[in-house]
Amino acid sequence: MVATPIGNLADITLRALHVLQIVDAIACEDTRHSQALLRAYGIDKTGAQLLAVHQHNEAGAAQAVIERLRQGQRVAYASDAGTPAISDPGARLVAAVRLAGLPVIPLPGASSVTTALSIAGIGGEGAQDGAFVFAGFLPSKGGERAGAIEALRLEGRSVVLLEAPHRIEALAAALAALGPRVLTVGRELTKQFEEIATISAAHFPHWLAEDANRLRGEFVVVLHPVPSGNPDAPDDRVLKLLLAELPLKTAVKLSAEITGQARNTLYELALNLKKD
Repeated sequence: MVATPIGNLADITLRALHVLQIVDAIACEDTRHSQALLRAYGIDKTGAQLLAVHQHNEAGAAQAVIERLRQGQRVAYASDAGTPAISDPGARLVAAVRLAGLPVIPLPGASSVTTALSIAGIGGEGAQDGAFVFAGFLPSKGGERAGAIEALRLEGRSVVLLEAPHRIEALAAALAALGPRVLTVGRELTKQFEEIATISAAHFPHWLAEDANRLRGEFVVVLHPVPSGNPDAPDDRVLKLLLAELPLKTAVKLSAEITGQARNTLYELALNLKKD
């Protein structure tokens, strides 16, 4: 199982390049995509060496892979981007190969899930420090999506979500119901127009609206864990004390450094406190 880059071609591993070069066949989510990827690395494979194994034929195509393995061939599997079987085809293939009594070997590499978590800056925010849930794509129907997000409201772990550009506005609008809950948005991770922002859930729709280009590309959204105490609002005690003595921006900056809370969330809270 070979992990491939999620964007930047330089993120391929040396081991992956070696394996893709020496195997007798490569099972692919999309043979055309994989052929272009291989050529970018100077690896030549014939059309007969590329096998289509995708979500619509995975169960049946797995038998063709198993037959090749029983003949002594070496077969690699690569989805279009990232680590196979993580919100991508591959899991059914692995299960079938193992059921046939044949070995499956992982080749680790790029993954949008771990890439997003590595830049979210989550640590010590919740009761289950370091734990996370991979929720992938939420339901597309509004009511079902809202229900899924409501179920995540009290989740003590970080939650990783994926979303396509044509649905990101709907997801942002639904997540806005979580108010000051902190989230990190990764758009086009590792690609030329990569963008990363840590903002409140309430601000997510506004952040998208600020730049039309933000509606393009693939998204990974990390919902930060519920902070200790009231899950719907950050602790404002430190901020209140600082606001009484300092200008708003300075109070927010120091409060973020002292509490570890997101500066954008604290800024919105400070504005509300000033109004009150």
